[in-house]
Amino acid sequence: MHIERVRDAASDSVADYARLTDVTLRSAREPEQGLYIAESAKVIGRAIAAGHRPRSVLMEEKWLAGLEPVLAPFDIPVHLADPAQLEEITGYRVHRGALAAFERPELPDPAELLAGARRVVVLEDIVDHTNVGAIFRSVAALGADAVLVTPRCADPLYRRSVRVSMGTVFQVPWTRLPEWGEAAALLHGAGFTTAALALADDAVPLRRLAADPPERLALVFGAEGDGLSRSALEAADAVVTIPMRHGVDSLNVAAAAAVVIYALALPEEQTP
Repeated sequence: MHIERVRDAASDSVADYARLTDVTLRSAREPEQGLYIAESAKVIGRAIAAGHRPRSVLMEEKWLAGLEPVLAPFDIPVHLADPAQLEEITGYRVHRGALAAFERPELPDPAELLAGARRVVVLEDIVDHTNVGAIFRSVAALGADAVLVTPRCADPLYRRSVRVSMGTVFQVPWTRLPEWGEAAALLHGAGFTTAALALADDAVPLRRLAADPPERLALVFGAEGDGLSRSALEAADAVVTIPMRHGVDSLNVAAAAAVVIYALALPEEQTP
């Protein structure tokens, strides 16, 4: 690594970090340019430990000593800036002090990812990055094997998703599915039973499915508000619901995913 002090917040050398709060801009630009942004020393360290390659770092000098051991092997610029410069570049106050631009890894083929899995989570068109990150954290903690996201689902490598996941998005295998016609064939061809989480008169209570779950199970979650699409429901082998009390009709999708993943974890993966 080589140290460079930021002299001009508008410099092209820190362009990867410009306007990080503009979700529309970043969601289009980052995949197109083959990069993503990791925030905080812990998350940067987890990305490197997962084999991801940084292309630059932007930080306050006080974070340098802690990150130097993991950054030393890479021939990359480490841009040092004061808090005011960081805010001018990124558009927000960077409380965690360190940001890194990483090369975006190539996603695996869905069939390859499904081949060795027994429990997978499918996210259909969930556009809230916070929910996506929280679900990845639950998948890592509670024992599902992989996450598959639909074409219009929020980017798991968007900065907010990565931060909320606490970097577990780097540990959990994931990829994007094609549209439902092809996606359903991939899941069923790999031997998966698909269970869609939705409110429906004929829905199976979660406890009933958990009492005798299929060996290979795909759990499908949709966006809050709109819920799952008709295509997703038609592709499902069963519709499953979490029974509610006290007049509550549903849980936040990230909370629901945590409950369902834990309830349907394979026996050898459950912990007391």
